[in-house]
Amino acid sequence: MKTKTGRYSGYIRPFSRLLDLIIINFFTVFFSGIPVFHDFYAFFISCAWFIIAANLGFYEVYRYTKVIAILNCTLKQVIAFTVCCLALAYFYPERYSLTVILLFTSVSVVLILGFKLFIYFFLRRYRILFGGNFRRVVLIGKHKNVKPLEQFFEENPDYGYKLIKEFDLYHQKIDYFKDIFSFILDNDIDEIYCAMEDLSNKQVEEFIFFADNNFKTLKFIPDQKQLLSLNIVFEYYDYIPVISQRTISLDDSLNKIIKRSFDIIFSFLIIMGILSWLIPILAVIIRLDSNGSLFFVQKRNGLNNKEFNCFKFRSMEINELADIEQVSKNDTRITGVGKFIRKTSIDELPQFFNVLMGDMSVVGPRPHMVSHTNMYAERIDKFMVRHFIKPGITGLAQTKGFRGEVESDKDIINRVRYDIFYIEKWSLLLDLKIIFKTIFNTLKGDKKAY
Repeated sequence: MKTKTGRYSGYIRPFSRLLDLIIINFFTVFFSGIPVFHDFYAFFISCAWFIIAANLGFYEVYRYTKVIAILNCTLKQVIAFTVCCLALAYFYPERYSLTVILLFTSVSVVLILGFKLFIYFFLRRYRILFGGNFRRVVLIGKHKNVKPLEQFFEENPDYGYKLIKEFDLYHQKIDYFKDIFSFILDNDIDEIYCAMEDLSNKQVEEFIFFADNNFKTLKFIPDQKQLLSLNIVFEYYDYIPVISQRTISLDDSLNKIIKRSFDIIFSFLIIMGILSWLIPILAVIIRLDSNGSLFFVQKRNGLNNKEFNCFKFRSMEINELADIEQVSKNDTRITGVGKFIRKTSIDELPQFFNVLMGDMSVVGPRPHMVSHTNMYAERIDKFMVRHFIKPGITGLAQTKGFRGEVESDKDIINRVRYDIFYIEKWSLLLDLKIIFKTIFNTLKGDKKAY
């Protein structure tokens, strides 16, 4: 069920729209020197701003919305708005030059974003200091299934959720659901969270009926299998609803162009700025340290599970198990130089050649050796979903601590979970965040880098 509007959203959103309208019209006058009522340009671009905002959901910011989602939406908004401003300026060539338009859009959007983030963080602080703008919630399900959300509510008061009670369904008594419904009504509960794993279809229907008829927000906590298929989308063939299992952001042509352009520019800078002088140096050092070639080339699975040659600086002695056995801690196959370049992730740098050739991306699910891909495909649910996009030099899962050696099925399950989240929620800002987090973790030292 869709989230209800927050207690103060009825005031905040109209205020935000009015403030944005004032900013846009003020800077139109400021940069053009023409009074706002003396031509229709300000009116046209104001309409364009709100039409674009409505389509992108620019004002749809909730207490659980992440800052990166706000920034990503703002980036799309400013690009579309700038294009509209330039297009409309074509009809006013003597009044609005390219410089004026770019200054106007830049200053306006920076100020609008500044106020937007101020309100966002002010509300988070307000909830902690004064206990206001909170929503009263109950959790329903077995304790092990609702515990993570319970901990989240307790550890993040700035989100504004106040847990009133947890109803454990481990031991159900007669009329237990009636007691739950009465408690929700008597205690003015705003939101109900149910663990789907602990409810039958009939019970789910009961909760939906109760929530719809009592103006309560109902949300479901999926189990681990459902979590991997969370991004379902309703499509309509005439009036017939059809569920699509997931949307992949990079299926969009524009997103493909943006990501590929970024990959080419970033990898070219790394190759020219770092690898151009690092390769000759490592060629000598690696050769003196052990017999063998400078590069280690291994078959790995990429986009649509197609195999490609993945490049790395050689960090191990030549051995027959390289394509079968994963590197482990204190692995005797690793050379002296290899320990250093693996710890600092320098051994991964040649993969920027893979990026330039189009086999990989800078950010994406990490590719596995062919033998491990076949093994995990049989054992781990939805493992092959990772191959819907190009593999990456680094990825979201790696920044969350799931890099390197797979010590248990839990490691690979979590890796798949983060990879699927990335596939469904990709944005250029998310890529930048992952890159900076990867650099930070490398400088800090990652305990799984061996």
